[in-house]
Amino acid sequence: MGLLDPDRLLPSEGRAKSLGRALYNAVKGLPIVSPHGHTDPRWFAENAAFPDPAQLFVTPDHYVFRMLHSQGIPLESLGVPRIDGGVTELDPRAIWRLFAGNYHLLRGTPSRMWLDHAFAEVFGLTDRLSAQTADATYDHIADCLTRPEFRPRALFERFNIEVIATTESALDDLRWHKMIRDSGWSGRVVTAYRPDAVVDPEFPGFAANVAALGDLTGEDTTTWPGYLQAHRLRRAFFKTFGATSTDHGHATARTEDLPQTDAAALFAKALQGTCTADEADAFRGQMLTEMARMSLEDGLVLQIHPGSHRNHSAPVMAMFGRDKGFDIPTRTDYVRALRPLLNAVGSDPRLTVIVFTLDETSYARELAPLAGVYPALKLGPAWWFFDSPEGMRRFRETTTETAGFYNTVGFNDDTRAFCSIPARHDVSRRVDSAYLATLVASGRLAEDEAFEVGHDLAYGLAKQAYRL
Repeated sequence: MGLLDPDRLLPSEGRAKSLGRALYNAVKGLPIVSPHGHTDPRWFAENAAFPDPAQLFVTPDHYVFRMLHSQGIPLESLGVPRIDGGVTELDPRAIWRLFAGNYHLLRGTPSRMWLDHAFAEVFGLTDRLSAQTADATYDHIADCLTRPEFRPRALFERFNIEVIATTESALDDLRWHKMIRDSGWSGRVVTAYRPDAVVDPEFPGFAANVAALGDLTGEDTTTWPGYLQAHRLRRAFFKTFGATSTDHGHATARTEDLPQTDAAALFAKALQGTCTADEADAFRGQMLTEMARMSLEDGLVLQIHPGSHRNHSAPVMAMFGRDKGFDIPTRTDYVRALRPLLNAVGSDPRLTVIVFTLDETSYARELAPLAGVYPALKLGPAWWFFDSPEGMRRFRETTTETAGFYNTVGFNDDTRAFCSIPARHDVSRRVDSAYLATLVASGRLAEDEAFEVGHDLAYGLAKQAYRL
């Protein structure tokens, strides 16, 4: 059977088994629409070879190194760079051997499924990664990476990616997107507007970041009207590089709709650095509503990714910086938190607000009922810790009966790990095929409708929701 079971994640018996296969076969070859993620646009701009297997699969992937670190393996021994000047392992073969020798730690995780898919489907490996196969697999992958067909653009085309969205800071000059556009390459790589650094008073260097926003736009960002206008101008700039969405990674889902005089006073406190924690959260909430209003003007889709306690470990943050696997889910309220934004603009069908969660308890109780009635609100797919077969299944089971399929937005892979993109979409297509097959087998959905819904979940809904 090799590394991959051809029927993985599909129903194992009865009518659902054959129907699940048929539904999956109908969607497995569809183009990939990747409307939200964190791949590096520089890859596609320069089209340089990936340096080595460790840099491709281990060092940049927090899904991988957080699991190994949980078993006592130091991050620096996996090549994770230190910002405090400390020594980090630089030998990619040593990193790969350590990874391979501990590959068993990933058993049963979605990361293991994604990695096995990439090893088998992208690099043609047939032997399971282990301490015994470490050097052979390293040499094989390293040899592949020297070939033109394994350059980023070639893999983009081989993966059948129709469009991919990266995510850039509001202060980014988008130079790599410009290089992609000027190159004449036909691959569609667009950006997304991520303004956290200039809307979060608790973000390091917030006031300096806002000043830089003013420099970029020629607006006086020390004033509330000038600050808002600067955002409008940057959003317009991002649209010239294909942006169809904004993205907001806030600690909570709180929104506010304050009188403009109160919002201006709160902004002044944020610039002065005198906000309390509650006032900082209120300002972030006000800016979500302001961004929603701007979306009514310029058509950008608003994504809210709340509920992560970022950088939970202070020592790791000091040594290695942000995004090193220590972001932990928290309980999140949506009913009260989203009410100000939804009261202001939630009934306007011209607006699309896509909400994600790391709090699965909110699906049936809060998010599905909200998305099932507000025209502007859509549910993002199972995200981050729940981007897994069981997480996807729970998402469908707890949201469909209240919100239906068409108040969700299909699948997005939300990844930095380029070679995991086809694997993640394959998992999603298999899980949705299995779910649809069970609905048909239990008399809850007609077979012809299941094939139509399967196509929509794999392809159509993402294109529609993200205006791609």
